[in-house]
Amino acid sequence: MHSLFDSIVPGSSFFDLLRQCRSDLLPQMPIKPEGLSQAEIRELKDAPHGTTILALRFRDGALIAGDRQATEGYQVSSRRIEKVYRADEHSAIAIAGVAGPCIEMAKLFEVELTHYEKLEGMSLSLEGKANKLSQMVKANLPMAMQGLVVIPIFVGYDVRSSEGKIFKYDVTGGRYEETDYYATGSGGKDARSTMKKLYRDRMTEDEAIAVGLEALIDAAEEDVGTGGPDFIRGVFPTVKLAARAGLQDVPETRVRELCQAIIDRRKLVERGVKGETGAGEVS
Repeated sequence: MHSLFDSIVPGSSFFDLLRQCRSDLLPQMPIKPEGLSQAEIRELKDAPHGTTILALRFRDGALIAGDRQATEGYQVSSRRIEKVYRADEHSAIAIAGVAGPCIEMAKLFEVELTHYEKLEGMSLSLEGKANKLSQMVKANLPMAMQGLVVIPIFVGYDVRSSEGKIFKYDVTGGRYEETDYYATGSGGKDARSTMKKLYRDRMTEDEAIAVGLEALIDAAEEDVGTGGPDFIRGVFPTVKLAARAGLQDVPETRVRELCQAIIDRRKLVERGVKGETGAGEVS
């Protein structure tokens, strides 16, 4: 015997349930046929934005990371925002774009996967999860057209093929799989340049974390919207690992130590270059 719930919402998608029964609970904004006024456009541009996020594969899975800074126009609106979120036991999502809709989408995606698993009694495949997220990004297109852009990166450990995978998206919901690494956000180009130089196949977990942090630090040096490691306030990038054992957070103490090591190494290199230049000038 079918319930009223079954007749209203076929399938097991929590996102579709909200869209059909309580669309007011979805991240959204009214769409104006005549478009936005100049004042409304300025207000959207000044909304808090999350910036650089990245992902890369390593021998035992995939890494996903992001800086902690959000900007509001030309000002820092938050130094401790979270851009990397757990999706389920073996996957995570990182979000760049307007902070409010980004956070709502990340949390709704986690509920979507939990809802599916409870109703179906099994988890979606990693490809299925990536497709679900694609549908949510596509549904956000009207908001994106008015300035509330949400761009995610999704990573997970595929238990069927025993490997980590990375999925990137565009504003229309297009889904693309990256084989090695990817970064997006205002500092994405700088982070990708670093990973292009340092990435190598089948890196260890430690090597992958070091490359990811190196890329985020490079992005922070070149992009005003990206926050670097803040030793004074104790704010450091968020790093998660998707592997066979499940999704794991890299402890902040470990992230701090690696960031310090990267900065110390750069100081030594800079001093060495200056010392050689000085010696040449004296001679």
